[in-house]
Amino acid sequence: MAWLRKIPKSPYWQAIVYLPDGRKTTRSTGTTNKREAQQIAAQYEQSSQEGRSGLLTEKRVRKTLSDFYFIANKDKLQASTTEDYFRNWLKRKRLENSRLTAERYTSHVDRFLKHLGAKAKQDIMHLNSKDISKVLEKASEELATSTVNMMVKVIRAALKQAHRDGFVDTNEGTRVTLIKRSEKPKRRPFTLGEIRELLKAADFEWEGIILCGYYTGQRLGDIVLLTWENLDLVNSQLIFETKKTSRSMVIPIASALKRHFEKLPAGDNPVAPLFPSAYASRIRNDKVGPLSNQFRKIMVNADLVKAFDHKSKGKGRSAKREVSELSFHCLRHTTTSAFHNAGVGGAVAQDLIGHDSEAISRQYTHIDMAAKRRAIESLPDIL
Repeated sequence: MAWLRKIPKSPYWQAIVYLPDGRKTTRSTGTTNKREAQQIAAQYEQSSQEGRSGLLTEKRVRKTLSDFYFIANKDKLQASTTEDYFRNWLKRKRLENSRLTAERYTSHVDRFLKHLGAKAKQDIMHLNSKDISKVLEKASEELATSTVNMMVKVIRAALKQAHRDGFVDTNEGTRVTLIKRSEKPKRRPFTLGEIRELLKAADFEWEGIILCGYYTGQRLGDIVLLTWENLDLVNSQLIFETKKTSRSMVIPIASALKRHFEKLPAGDNPVAPLFPSAYASRIRNDKVGPLSNQFRKIMVNADLVKAFDHKSKGKGRSAKREVSELSFHCLRHTTTSAFHNAGVGGAVAQDLIGHDSEAISRQYTHIDMAAKRRAIESLPDIL
């Protein structure tokens, strides 16, 4: 049976108990109240007896610790399995973030818990950096390096909140390093000749989207969401807000792009999309992936890239997809490069493309519309 004693220089009662292997040890009860200390000592003794009889399960240990905590603090000890905590964390993120961001977090958490296996059912306090590293090793066999690194960041964010909530003592995710890219994706700008080939291979709607990409330098997701309300043909400018950065943009319309817009069948509805089919796809899927695949087919038809063919290489669809040197985002690089080659100042180019940095802040720098219009008109007439 456990008993109590006091030791010099400590205000707390010490419990003398026998461990499951028969050794005698001293454990602090963490309380100065003798009655509470006796209750904790009794819990120690019961756990020791269960350990000797082989009945000491993880569930029982958690209950014992919870009892200790309640005796000392008059409050319930928080506990959660890794799976339960991550699922509840996702619920918070759905309220705090956009739907698309929440879905991206969900896909990473689902994959993490799947690879974690039975350990996902254990208390989150048992999750350690080795467990996380093993999951990442499995994930890296089927995912691109950037995707695996994003999973690391999501895990870190969840465990950071778990630490704040008191479920874990340390954020084990910070002990896992990001994977270094053995080879950076080889992206490059389109040449003017390649853009002309794209326009030949595209239908009328995609022709407008491609022209928009080249003459504005904007992302595919923002372009396909443009409506007649965003188009000011009188003053030759596009006015909209980017989805990724929530940045308000006012971009002069290049002459070649304006000619294309003037060919569009205008309606009476100001919120009607400029590119109806692409707009519908973006709204229906809430992602640009299907549109990126459509653009890929245009590049294939223009003989700029080869079609993806996993079967011919003996790979399944779960295998890593090879990074292509060309994508719609490369039009953004093309526009930036064209501005640089035309001698457009960095501040003007950055304002038009929509890049943010510490060096250029809209709070302190205002780019004159005339300067932006001169920059846009410096781009070659691709038609």
